[in-house]
Amino acid sequence: MIILPIRTESVTQRTPTVNYALLATNFFLFFLMNERFAGSTLAAFKQQYLYLHAHAPSFHQFFTYSFLHADIFHLLGNMLFLWLFGNSVNGKMGNLPYLLFYLSGGAFAGWGHSMFHSQLLLGASGAIAAITTAYLVLFPRSRVTVMVWLFLFIHFFEWPAMVLIGLKIIVWDNIIAPQFIASEGIAHNAHLAGYFFGFCGALAMLLARAVSRDQFDILALWKRWRQRREFAATMANPAAAARARYGSAAQAEPMDPEQLRAQDLQMDQVSALRSRISQQLERQDATAATAAYEELLTLDRRQCLSERQQLEIAREFYRTSRFPQAVVAFERFVESYPRSYEAANINLLLGIIYARDLKQLESADKHLTQSMETLRDGERRSQCLKWLTNVREALGRPAPESEGAT
Repeated sequence: MIILPIRTESVTQRTPTVNYALLATNFFLFFLMNERFAGSTLAAFKQQYLYLHAHAPSFHQFFTYSFLHADIFHLLGNMLFLWLFGNSVNGKMGNLPYLLFYLSGGAFAGWGHSMFHSQLLLGASGAIAAITTAYLVLFPRSRVTVMVWLFLFIHFFEWPAMVLIGLKIIVWDNIIAPQFIASEGIAHNAHLAGYFFGFCGALAMLLARAVSRDQFDILALWKRWRQRREFAATMANPAAAARARYGSAAQAEPMDPEQLRAQDLQMDQVSALRSRISQQLERQDATAATAAYEELLTLDRRQCLSERQQLEIAREFYRTSRFPQAVVAFERFVESYPRSYEAANINLLLGIIYARDLKQLESADKHLTQSMETLRDGERRSQCLKWLTNVREALGRPAPESEGAT
C-alpha cells in the first residue's frame, strides 16, 4: 500500500521564491552530477568531497550532502514533500529566513546522523524533515489531502496535519516501523534530528516574533487549550462556579467554554472555506470560488486570501459587475498587500469603480489620490489624473496640479 500526501489546504501568502529555487537546484544538480552522464570520475569526486562522511566530516559537507540524491525515486520523493510543505513555510517565513532555516535544518540533521552512525550520508531528507515539522508548528489546524493506492484501488482522504505528520510520518515511519521492517539505507536518525530542529526552530521563531503570529499557529492552539483547562479547573470549585454564575467577577473576564467551542468551530469553518476556494480557483471555477469567498466573509470579514487568489476573486466580482463585492475584495487586497506591484493599479481601479459605478465620490477621491502617489506608468497616471480632476470638480474641490513635460 502506498500513502502519498498530495495537497495541503494552507494558503501561501506570498510567492515562495526560495522554495522554487531549491526545487530547481536539486533537480539541476541531480542531472548535472548523474554518473550516467558525467562518468565515474565525478562519482568518485562526489563521494570523496560532497557526501557527508559521518566518521570525519568536513564543515562544507554538512551542506553539500543535502543537494545530492541516490536515484530519481529518492529525488522525486524528497521534492514532493519539499513542494508540499515548503511553499507554505517559505510564504510564512519570507525568503532569507526560510533559506537559512532550510540549510540549518539540513546541517543539524547531518550532525544528528553522524552522532550515531559512520556511514556516508546524502539526500535532502533531513532538511525537508525540518521544513515538515515547521509546517506543523505554523499550520497545525490545516488538513492534507492524501492518496492511498492499494493495487487497483485509489482513493483520496483528508487527514489533519497533526495526525499525518506527527503520528504517521514521524512516529510510525521513523520510530515504530524500522523496528519491524528492514529499511537498509534510510537514515532515520537524520530524519528525527531534522524533525526536532524544525519543530523547535519554528517554535522559537514564533516566540521571538521572527515569524508573524496568527490564530491558527500552534501557540494559539496551545493558548486556547490552556484556557479551557484553567476554566475547567476553576469551575470544579463549587464556590468559584457560583461566583461565576451569579457574581460580577465573571462579567469582568468571561471564559465561557461554549464560546471557546464556538470559536474553534468558526476557525475550522474558515479553514475549510479557504481550502475550498483554493481548490475551486485551481479548477477555474470562479463562480463557486466567489460564492465561497462571500460565505467566508460572513464568518470573518478580516479574512484575506493569498495575493494571487485575492486578486482573482476581486477581478471576477468586477468582471460580473458585482461592484460592491468587488470593492470589498480589492480593498482587502490593498490593505493586506500594500507593497504589491499591483497595488497602485488596484487603487486606480477602485477610484474608477467608486466614481463611475457606485457614485461614492469621497471614496473615489481617496483611492485616486493614493494611486497618483505611487503610479509610475505615464499612461495610467494620465488616466488617474483625468478621473481625479473630474471627481474633485464634482466635489467642489481644487483640481490636482497637472503634470508638465520634463
